[in-house]
Amino acid sequence: VAVEVVNCCFISLIFHIKIIDLSGGSVVSDADIKSISQVLFTLDSNKASASQLILEPQTLIPDSQTSAQTDHAPKPIIPVFKVVEMRSSSSLPTYAALLAVLDNYRRMTGQTEAFTQQQLQEQEHFVRETMSNTEVGRELFAFLYTKGVYSSEEEFLQDLKMMWFGLYSRSNGQLDSSGFEHIFAGEVKGGKVSGFHNWIQFYLLEKRGQLNYYSHSFNGPWTSYPDVLGMQFNWDGYYKQVGSAVIGCSPEFDFALYSLCYITRPGKMCRLSLGGKELRIQTYTWDKTTYGDGKKYIGSAFPATP
Repeated sequence: VAVEVVNCCFISLIFHIKIIDLSGGSVVSDADIKSISQVLFTLDSNKASASQLILEPQTLIPDSQTSAQTDHAPKPIIPVFKVVEMRSSSSLPTYAALLAVLDNYRRMTGQTEAFTQQQLQEQEHFVRETMSNTEVGRELFAFLYTKGVYSSEEEFLQDLKMMWFGLYSRSNGQLDSSGFEHIFAGEVKGGKVSGFHNWIQFYLLEKRGQLNYYSHSFNGPWTSYPDVLGMQFNWDGYYKQVGSAVIGCSPEFDFALYSLCYITRPGKMCRLSLGGKELRIQTYTWDKTTYGDGKKYIGSAFPATP
């Protein structure tokens, strides 16, 4: 299969790519997904280092106690993350792009989301900054392009914008939610925290005193960043029984992993390899409404914990 050079000649690591299925679909095996995720893991040069991030998980509780709402952690789980303190630095554009979008949402479902033109531009900027201007994003596109999922980078970017930021209704028929809000910013529905699987949002809210970390019920096998935790916490009066997140990764890596799994394994379990260790991502489609030619928005995606 001849591979067209896209976005300034960035197509690499062809060894993990299989031939496109001539019957009209594309073959993306579990082995392919593990291989590309391992490549993305290696390329994540903007992840936090041990000198930038202090993590104090404190008490590990069994699954049987996650609903108890007991605070076992006297200290914050993330007392220090130096990268966010440098949010205006031109050397950290993907972090700045993420922070610009995170504060654009109303967390209560049933309340319509209405964006200004600037906020819509921030969404567009986040997608392009993470996927076009990083090695992680370009490698993800190269993989999906060679698999025949997308015919151009622009198609890839526009589809990501729609599947992640397109609005749908979780409550009362209001356009109150999106995949991005649910997964990265977090929501409140039925008196409980819903979604909320991004560690940088966790850090920001904890630092402001709006989030109280209680404990964790899962700690992945990784000894450096990124790591994976399943956490219990209270967000300004609302409880999350198990909020799993990849800790210490860059915004582009988080966005790329969830996108990879949703595109290749929508509504299913997706098995990745990070540093030679398996990470499972569970994805869900939003089935009530669609965009484009019957495509489905992201309902949810998160690290699966035992």
